Amino acid sequence: MNRKLLTGCAALLVWHAVAAQDSLKVWTLQTCLDYALENNIQLQQSRNDYLSGLEDTREAKAALLPSLAVSATQGYTNYPSSNAENNNSYTGTYGINAGLTLYEGGKLRTAVKEQRLQNRIDALSVAEAANDIRIAIVEAYMQALYAAEAVEVAAGTAEVSRAQRDRAEQMWQAGSISKVDFAQLESQYASDLYQVVVARSSLDDYKLQLKQLLELDITEEMNLAAPAEGEETVLQALPAKTDIYATALDAMPQIERGRLGVETAELGIREARAGFYPSVSLTAGLGTGHMTGGGFQSGSQVWNRFNENVALSVSIPIFSNRKNRTAVNKARIAASNSRLEQLGLEKELLRKVESAYLDAISSQSRYTAARQKERYAQQSYDLTDEQFRVGRKNTVELITAQNELSSARQEVLQAKYMALLNIGLLDIYQGR
Repeated sequence: MNRKLLTGCAALLVWHAVAAQDSLKVWTLQTCLDYALENNIQLQQSRNDYLSGLEDTREAKAALLPSLAVSATQGYTNYPSSNAENNNSYTGTYGINAGLTLYEGGKLRTAVKEQRLQNRIDALSVAEAANDIRIAIVEAYMQALYAAEAVEVAAGTAEVSRAQRDRAEQMWQAGSISKVDFAQLESQYASDLYQVVVARSSLDDYKLQLKQLLELDITEEMNLAAPAEGEETVLQALPAKTDIYATALDAMPQIERGRLGVETAELGIREARAGFYPSVSLTAGLGTGHMTGGGFQSGSQVWNRFNENVALSVSIPIFSNRKNRTAVNKARIAASNSRLEQLGLEKELLRKVESAYLDAISSQSRYTAARQKERYAQQSYDLTDEQFRVGRKNTVELITAQNELSSARQEVLQAKYMALLNIGLLDIYQGR
């Protein structure tokens, strides 16, 4: 009964895997990246922030142009006194007014320069958000690929255990091994089937994380493309760490964003200093009006009240309750913080590059050692299996050799995908 149940479970797992792979869309790493860059909500919001900044720049440039306004007012006044000659009065005023700021200490032009720099910063923020998404997708995809191969390794181990269990049953019936030995191998087979379930559950979790990064619908399923990277990709020679970092300084958008942030802060100091300078503005207008009961004849009031005006205004700051001085000092502090932020961005990039580089080198070394360990474990298992068949090894030794082989294969997978992940991260840091 137990044998039929275990065989049925194994068949169900194989059928489920084949059926799922046949019905799902195949997602390559490039497909995931393209889809995420097109549909990610945070990235779309970042693009909208950039577009909003462009509108702010247009507004700042428009502040350099004259303003023009047309006004019209209609009024009614009631005089309830019995001594009033006219109890009701109707008035109307009409005007066209224009204004132009001639000089404001360079504040308006500095504001335009600031906005243009901010537009470039916003564009770099979009690129930075895209890079963050690329990194997250690469990490999730490599984890999912590792989990997919781990399922295959677990399934292969379970298949070997099934064959051992079947052979052990024949040996037990022939009296070559004891019932205890057969039970141990049957228990090992059940344990290996359980590991297949655990590995598949891990794969589903990693696929779920990848789906969430891609903003996929809950009903969408994924089938990952089989990895095409060979051993030469895993063990590829890496550039010098200093060369990678130098390239990253030029390629990573957050570094250029930090530099532009410093320039923007310096312009902020200039803008704050403008508060100490006089401002000069020019205004001009045309106006007219009418009023019942006035000194003019109603038919000619609009013309008789027509007027033209022009004015030149000069405002010189004398004492502003320290507002201007405070603005300049705070702008200088903001500039200092911007320089510190730029330094922090460079150090953070160095930390990430160095970490990915060391992890890649370490994973390549681990991969080479794990492959050698796997070969020795395979040889040990083959010899132990042969000796078990002729009664020179017991079931404990056979199970131990099998577990060591399975562990070695897992170590190969871990080192392989850790190397591929960190090599991929280094490529992103270099702008590839």
